[in-house]
Amino acid sequence: MLSLMVLALLGGKDVRHAELAARFPGSAHTDSVIRRVERFFDRHPIQPADVARVVLTLLPSAKPREFILDRTNWKYGQTDVNVLLLAVIWRGVAIPLLYELLPHGGGSQTEIRHTLMDDALCLLRAADIRVLYADREFIGYDWIQGLARRGIPICVRLRSDTLMDDWTAKDWLSRLQTGHAGLLVDDTVVYGQPMNVVLTHTRDGEALIIASNAGSVTTIQARYRRRFLIECLFRALKSKGFQLEGTHMTLHDHVERLLCLLTLTYTWCVLVGITLDCPKKAHGRRAWSVVKMGLRELVRSFSRESSRLCDLIHLLVPSQTKSPESVGY
Repeated sequence: MLSLMVLALLGGKDVRHAELAARFPGSAHTDSVIRRVERFFDRHPIQPADVARVVLTLLPSAKPREFILDRTNWKYGQTDVNVLLLAVIWRGVAIPLLYELLPHGGGSQTEIRHTLMDDALCLLRAADIRVLYADREFIGYDWIQGLARRGIPICVRLRSDTLMDDWTAKDWLSRLQTGHAGLLVDDTVVYGQPMNVVLTHTRDGEALIIASNAGSVTTIQARYRRRFLIECLFRALKSKGFQLEGTHMTLHDHVERLLCLLTLTYTWCVLVGITLDCPKKAHGRRAWSVVKMGLRELVRSFSRESSRLCDLIHLLVPSQTKSPESVGY
């Protein structure tokens, strides 16, 4: 049933039950197939940790990995569906790994974030985590101290009122001299931890303050840009890809199984996409994302029963994905 659901999701690019049922093979009545789909989300034993193990096996890395923590949410009627998601970066693409469904709208609590990171540490060692990227939502003394105790380095954007030693970040920025692009501060205390901090402004004039206890202060801003890979991931799961926010499911167990299904499908699209040549635009970026190219190739191959099908299925064998070369979106 799991393989049928993956193929239906590839074919329909839509998570709604009726759209998935319409892509099932056979002559069964649509209502009957929809009930099978409903039973999958209600009873299938698939678990996020098991899927995460598969993902890490399919995406080998000889070096410590980079991770991104962020949150995505949508509404179904008056009900909030709020997902805290941990993604792993592989060959320049963010791929979903673990998730927690929050029982409310709005930001996540420190305890839930720590639970998610503990789940990750059941799959890999702290030494295998090069850095965790996070936005301004993911700050606070208890959170940063908890990561330090677990041995997880972080690269995080700070708010202007965050204390650095005895000054706020806003006070530090006020010392920025005219004509200077930014301020680099080595070994300052942020939330009780020694960190390197970059303070500058965006093109819109907004304060941009990034702190990290991983790597040189001169590389922090460039590395933090990789956090935006998770925005590409969310777009691919939602409006630009599989229409995740269109689901009518709100029960946490059901949404969790849907995320497991999407993770497997998305990972397969990435594995296929990196094998394909992609033209570059004038600015040097790819004309199409790795995920979109992989999705198109899978849909085309299955619809035409292409001779490449065996090769594409074989990509789900771990030994086929050993190349460390970066591709990107």
